[in-house]
Amino acid sequence: MEAAEGVSAPTPTEEMNGAGTLMDFLDEPFPDVGTYEDFHTIDWLREKSRDTDRHRKVWRSADEPWFWCGAGVPLTVCVVVLQITSKSRESIWELIKSLLDAWSGWVVMLLIGLLSGTGSTAFLECMQQQFLSAASCIKCVFSSTLAGVIDLAVDWMTDLKEGVCLSAFWYSHEQCCWTSNETTFADRDKCPQWQKWAELMTGHTEGAGAYLLNYFLYILWALLFSFLAVTLVRVFAPYACGSGIPEIKTILSGFIIRGYLGKWTLLIKTVTLVLAVSSGLSLGKEGPLVHVACCCGNLFCSLFSKYSKNEGKRREVLSAAAAAGVSVAFGAPIGGVLFSLEEVSYYFPLKTLWRSFFAALVAAFTLRSINPFGNSRLVLFYVEYHTPWYMAELVPFILLGVFGGLWGTLFIRANIAWCRRRKTTQLGKYPVLEVIIVTAITAVLAYPNPYTRRSTSELISELFNDCGALESSQLCDYINNPNMSRPVDDIPDRPAGPGVYNAMWQLALALIFKIVITIFTFGIKIPSGLFIPSMAVGAIAGRIVGIAVEQMAYHHHDWIIFKNWCRPGADCVTPGLYAMVGAAACLGGVTRMTVSLVVIMFELTGGLEYIVPLMAAAVTSKWVADAFGKEGIYESHIQLNGYPYLDVRDEFTHRTLATDVMRPRRNDPPLAVLTQDSTTVEDVETLIKDTDYNGFPVVVSRESERLIGFVQRRDLTLAIKNARQKQDGVVSSSVVYFTEDAPQLPASNPQPLKLRRILNLSPFTVTDHTPMETVVDIFRKLGLRQCLVTRSGRLLGIITKKDVLRHMAQMMNQDPESIMFN
Repeated sequence: MEAAEGVSAPTPTEEMNGAGTLMDFLDEPFPDVGTYEDFHTIDWLREKSRDTDRHRKVWRSADEPWFWCGAGVPLTVCVVVLQITSKSRESIWELIKSLLDAWSGWVVMLLIGLLSGTGSTAFLECMQQQFLSAASCIKCVFSSTLAGVIDLAVDWMTDLKEGVCLSAFWYSHEQCCWTSNETTFADRDKCPQWQKWAELMTGHTEGAGAYLLNYFLYILWALLFSFLAVTLVRVFAPYACGSGIPEIKTILSGFIIRGYLGKWTLLIKTVTLVLAVSSGLSLGKEGPLVHVACCCGNLFCSLFSKYSKNEGKRREVLSAAAAAGVSVAFGAPIGGVLFSLEEVSYYFPLKTLWRSFFAALVAAFTLRSINPFGNSRLVLFYVEYHTPWYMAELVPFILLGVFGGLWGTLFIRANIAWCRRRKTTQLGKYPVLEVIIVTAITAVLAYPNPYTRRSTSELISELFNDCGALESSQLCDYINNPNMSRPVDDIPDRPAGPGVYNAMWQLALALIFKIVITIFTFGIKIPSGLFIPSMAVGAIAGRIVGIAVEQMAYHHHDWIIFKNWCRPGADCVTPGLYAMVGAAACLGGVTRMTVSLVVIMFELTGGLEYIVPLMAAAVTSKWVADAFGKEGIYESHIQLNGYPYLDVRDEFTHRTLATDVMRPRRNDPPLAVLTQDSTTVEDVETLIKDTDYNGFPVVVSRESERLIGFVQRRDLTLAIKNARQKQDGVVSSSVVYFTEDAPQLPASNPQPLKLRRILNLSPFTVTDHTPMETVVDIFRKLGLRQCLVTRSGRLLGIITKKDVLRHMAQMMNQDPESIMFN
């Protein structure tokens, strides 16, 4: 904790030594003090102490007595009341500033929710109307925000690979046919205003020539989009690549990555995400939208000093921003909050839960008010099934869970092996070439199959849908009974027609293609999410299983497994439900999510009645995947990149002690320390120059090694630099002291330098016989950066977070040198 003592009046000894004007350089804070260097871990206890000190200033400045803030009255409420009442006496402007500071957390949540939620609203409304001019289009772009720009641009550019709308080139295929008066319901995807490239260039729509021309232009557009994406990322914002969730998890645990949540990253990731998804690669935009939302949250934090100057408070906002990102990506506000709690956040107090819920609420309300998905509902894949599920169906649901767990294990191991190969071989030096090759292979193999040619979101939506009387998909090509006189919503099970069998073969090929190509796509140097590709794999497998069960029930309804619940002529099996369960199973197998996954899925589809099948598949998927390894895809990438992430779910059961892990170890040089009143400025500067430690223990003397406190390297460097600039008489031979009173020095000595206020007088300490299981638990729960090891008050060594992670890796027979950062 930071000391809070004031500067005492000069003693007669100080006056005799010429130190009557001594300064403590944190009495008047100078820039960057208390901050952290890039690729370093924050000290959570220190940030908490700084926030408490900020509240204490309100207590000291308040004129009213505050003794009434007793039991039952929260500290925050007392501080807010005192701040408002004291500031209201000064001026209206001070009152407004105090109110803004008191409610800044909720203001930031409101801004995040609005910026995240309005994206899919105003822009969509504008696009659904006929534009009168290019100026109207530009006005519409500026009237919307990030998520809507991404959604609509992806739809338009995805369709641009196949054709163009002649009446308005900025329309997607669906929007183009919306405005046509010649479109019929049966041929709602065909209208004279929309032309494929071969028809536009040659006037022919059929034949080998037209097919090959469309094929060639599809590949050309895909290569162009991916090349632009990887070039923009490589030149302007290298941090804009990938999903972003592994880095967000690491940042929320207290790690500093300068620029990862910056303005350039936000802009480039938004633009390149559109290009990457539109190129047809096997990736999604939902994961990167979490990164985009956190960039927005970081941007709003800079508006309020309470968050911009405190890394711990900033991370509370980022946790809520992650929830808002999932909320607008899927239209799942509650699932977004649970996702942030279960999967992303490291420190998630109750206050952050409330604010996350508020941000998700604002985003969801904005989405719902303007109908972003065109179905008068909030959800992305709305489904409406007319048949309940039966207990006997739990068997195929659990089998889909097993498939999801196996797929998750296969994907994680194969993808990590490929990414490790990329990092350790020449392949990593040519990211642009890798993206071009993966895009070319994807486009060449995807175009012939209609289920891989379309966007992945459209594919999942079709696989989730139930077959009604008006469906024209191949998946709904059943042989109908001409004498059937049932309502439209209660169509009985029917024998599959040739279209269904053809679709099954195409889906089987699409499944193999998606499984293989996603392994090589996730991790390339463009924005790439994993939610939608994982759901697509599970949805394809689930739909195939669902059709198989449906046909078995129809042709063998007298079997014992169908006899009790599936009568002839009844609507027994819903293949779309199997697709939904399979999607949840595969996503759970890859990410290891459980509670948040189930909530996201039933919010995503509106299928609350089917929560039990989703739960069964998610739990089975996690059990099977955990049998092969506890780490999900995001934790695996954190380990691959060497980030100092201490997972709260990891168990440490080895019987080692703090003395086995602390430094210095045997045969190491002695621990670098500072003395409380006998070290000169030159000694300190030499120590900083010759070492790369993040801080130094302060002891009474080198002989006694009695611990006084701990000082951060960055604070020490800044303090000496500012002292040389602002305080006369500070030279290399000046004595640096950390005590309250100046040491006894001869009158001929230069003026000493007092640095007590940058000294942490209460560093966390453990004894040398403390079990490492306890030390690991302390680092997890308190968010420590380092702790000191003592015996009877005498300093023995130091344990950093990096030491803990390396020791845990060594105990699990992993390479301890893989932990690269502090």
